[in-house]
Amino acid sequence: MKKVLLAGAVALFGLSNAQIAQGTVYLSGSVGYSQQETNNGNNKTENFNVLPTVGYFVAPNVAIGLGIGYQTQKDTNITTTQLGGTTIVTTNEVKEPAFVVAPFVRKYWTLSDKLFIFGQLAVPMQFGKTEIENSTVATTGATTSTNSTSTEAKYTQVGVTVKPGLDYFLNKNWSIEATIGEFGYNNYKPKDGEATNNYSFGLNLSSVTFGVKYVFAK
Repeated sequence: MKKVLLAGAVALFGLSNAQIAQGTVYLSGSVGYSQQETNNGNNKTENFNVLPTVGYFVAPNVAIGLGIGYQTQKDTNITTTQLGGTTIVTTNEVKEPAFVVAPFVRKYWTLSDKLFIFGQLAVPMQFGKTEIENSTVATTGATTSTNSTSTEAKYTQVGVTVKPGLDYFLNKNWSIEATIGEFGYNNYKPKDGEATNNYSFGLNLSSVTFGVKYVFAK
């Protein structure tokens, strides 16, 4: 029985042989878009992000890397009110475009020849701005009047995150990776406002992300 258990453990974890060689380079990235509408489309949130990433193994199973990309969020809220014989339509639009830089370091541990578990420490940084536009259209009979205002405020956000994950190699050049949750901190600082500190702690299946990467195998 002990021999069977030992053989099973060796087959499952295989910790002695498989390693990702020093000098290995890989490319990966993420692209995402989401849209959510409520109240018959009068309230809408759109998110878009793209983050290409390159990694380099400075030692067996230890990689450093950098992601550089762009993200934006757009919230649109439309309200209609009736005041006497006047119909007033108010549109509030908030955009938050940002340039993203995310250096990181990863440590891999071998589970089998093709399966690895990793921990990633990253320092994501955002350099963006918040754009707010408000417009009001008032219609009384055949008469329409319009009023609009806009503001813009730059911000920076710097954080530290730790993510656990799994990496499965389909072959020597392609792998699928998944991260599960995130533990982190970030500091949000508007140009002319007070800084805000935020913390995130999560390790659950609702926050799993998947990615594909190409490995320049040595």
